[in-house]
Parts: sequence; structure tokens; C-alpha cells
Amino acid sequence: MEAGGERQRDHGATTKPVISVSGLSRRFGDVVAVDDLSFTVSSGKVTGFLGPNGAGKTTTIRMLLGLAHPDAGDTSVAGLPYRELPAPAQVVGTLLDGAAAHPKRTARNHLRVLAAERGVAKPRVEQALATVDLSGAADRRVGEFSLGMRQRLGLAAALLAEPQVLILDEPANGLDPAGIRWLRSFLRDFADRGGTVFVSSHQLAEISQLADEVIVISRGRFVTQQPIGGLTSGHRTLVRSPDIERLRRALNGAATQDVDDRSFIVEDVPASEIGEIAARNSIVLHELTPQVESLEDVFLTLTMNEGPK
Repeated sequence: MEAGGERQRDHGATTKPVISVSGLSRRFGDVVAVDDLSFTVSSGKVTGFLGPNGAGKTTTIRMLLGLAHPDAGDTSVAGLPYRELPAPAQVVGTLLDGAAAHPKRTARNHLRVLAAERGVAKPRVEQALATVDLSGAADRRVGEFSLGMRQRLGLAAALLAEPQVLILDEPANGLDPAGIRWLRSFLRDFADRGGTVFVSSHQLAEISQLADEVIVISRGRFVTQQPIGGLTSGHRTLVRSPDIERLRRALNGAATQDVDDRSFIVEDVPASEIGEIAARNSIVLHELTPQVESLEDVFLTLTMNEGPK
């Protein structure tokens, strides 16, 4: 699996907004949970929804799914507010709180009840169990499940009616490394087949490998929406030279950050350009290494800079 920043996919003209949030606001007493938030999510992509604890991610998702009412603004999925979808489970699969199943009910019976409620054919129960690798545990009571198994059952419930949109809140919670790898592969394949994946997560390293783009919010407000590659591709280059001060002057005012007496980090100048400048000025270089920022680095910078109004 390629890292998110290296993934090359052309979603261009074939994508369309499937999830829309416009001017969304919600206050709880004196606390502003969501503040005039707007964004769209397109099909054929995995979109990560990121923000610190208390940023308003879960509140936004609950309003998107009609589980909470906004004080202002609108949301839609597939062109309609969620509550107006004629068969919502066939449009949107959701995972908000694991399986949310009675602990004394077996996994198979839990899905059978949901299938009956949603008008889903019985064979889909076995197919969904197989998809999430729970066929061998289908007759065990949910109360005996680990957290990771409950997450898998929750995903099976989300997939039961074969939706084209998945809205998932911390889906990797409780999964072991093998389970996380399986989830990544499954969601990537779901999006590549034209589905829409909107996933909230604190696991930034995992999102960086999974997502095509991310939406970042902080204190209930929109911060940025960018492709993963664009978010982490800022130009920072480690340069080492025996003539470092002459190189600094040749860079003509470019921002630098000293590492030691023979090296510094150059900001916002591509490594290729630094090499050309050094060559024109006959400056010897011992090292010229682009520094790739992690999603975690960028996330912390973005959210820490978001001060109160």
C-alpha cells in the first residue's frame, strides 16, 4: 500500500459532492461546538476528518446523520438531508459506537434483526459477516467480543444494505495491527470502486496511508481541506556544506534554520534549486536532503495556530 502522499489517482472530472455541510453551527450552552462549518466530500475518495479532542467532529457527524439538530446551517448526503432519504441504510452505512448490540445477542442474530428492520435479504447477513471476517464468531454473544471484534460487527452492520457512502467515527478503535491493515485495504477498495468514505480518526499515521484528502477542523471551525500530498509537501531541505555561510548569502534571503556550524534547514526552496544555486557559485555540498513533513507535524501546526476568536 502506497503512502497517502505518494498515491497518484485522478479523481478529477468523475467525482461529485456526495456529502455537503454548509454554514453548520451548534452551541451547547456557552460552548460553541461547531462554528459556521462548511465542506463537501466527493465520491471515489477516502476523506479523513481530523481535529483535536473537542474540535466538533462527532457533533458534526451526528448532525450530518440527523441525530442532532443544528442551530444554523444545512447538511446533505446524496443530495438530501439524511432524514429525508427514502431508504437511508441503502445510501449510508454508519459506524459511530461499535456494534451497539445487545450483549446477550449473537453477532448473526444482531445482523438478522437489522436486516429485517432495513428490508435487507437474509443472505446479506452471512455475506457481511464474511466481509469483516466474523463468520467463525457468528454464533458468539456480542458481550464476549473484544473491542476490535465489536468494531468489525459495527462495520458489518454498516455494510448490510450495500450502501455507497460510509461515515465512520474512529473505525480502527480497538483493532490490532492486522485488523487495521485489513480495514485500510477494505476502505481503499471501497473508494476505488466508486464509493465514498468519510472517516474521523485520531490515528494520523493511519490516515496518512489511507486517505486521499483530509478536512481539518479546530474549535468547531474549518481549518483546511487538502489532498494528503499537498498538505505534507512543503519544501524543507537539509543542506550541509563546508562553506555554509557563503551558501546562505547565495540563497538571497531564503529562510534558514541552523542545525550546526556546517548545516541548516532551508524553508520553501526546492532541493533542486538549492543545488543549482550552489553549482553556479562553485559551493561544495556534502548533503542536500528534502525533509518530508508527516501528517502529524502538519496537523499540530495547523491546530495549534488556531487561536480563539
